[in-house]
Amino acid sequence: MNELKYIKHYPQSTLTQVHALIDSGNLSAHLQKKYPQAHTFKTDKNLFNYTLDLKNEFMKKSNPLSKVIYDGKINVIHNALGTHHFISRVQGGKLKAKNEIRVASIFKNVPEEFLRMIVVHELAHFKEKEHNKAFYKLCVYMESDYHQLEFDLRLYLTHMDIYGKIEQWNKTTA
Repeated sequence: MNELKYIKHYPQSTLTQVHALIDSGNLSAHLQKKYPQAHTFKTDKNLFNYTLDLKNEFMKKSNPLSKVIYDGKINVIHNALGTHHFISRVQGGKLKAKNEIRVASIFKNVPEEFLRMIVVHELAHFKEKEHNKAFYKLCVYMESDYHQLEFDLRLYLTHMDIYGKIEQWNKTTA
């Protein structure tokens, strides 16, 4: 069996099922059936508003967001789907903190569920810096299906490695 780098830490029974989907040529159909269309948040402004709405719903008391953008420089191959930055600057006699989220630009044309999973993940880092139990508990609080979405996103990344992007999601919908 070929190594599936995005899901290699899952149980062998899961890996066997994924290999069966790949070998039968049904991985794309499986993902498209589960997630039929791409999100509509294509601009940085739309992405900022989408992220701000999630932050305001689940993390009202956290520090404000300064910037949320799609970033073409984020390389998914090096395990980054998005990044979060905490920037402190001295302005006058005050210390100003800025919180930024950058999402890999390849996620402009994926289902909203995948985008939500990435945004939830990066928002959770504002409160919990490490990937620990509290971090994942916060992710599940913001998105109850977080772990399934993370797995399905990993399936999509596997699909991209083997076949490229799912073209149906690249078509814009009215």
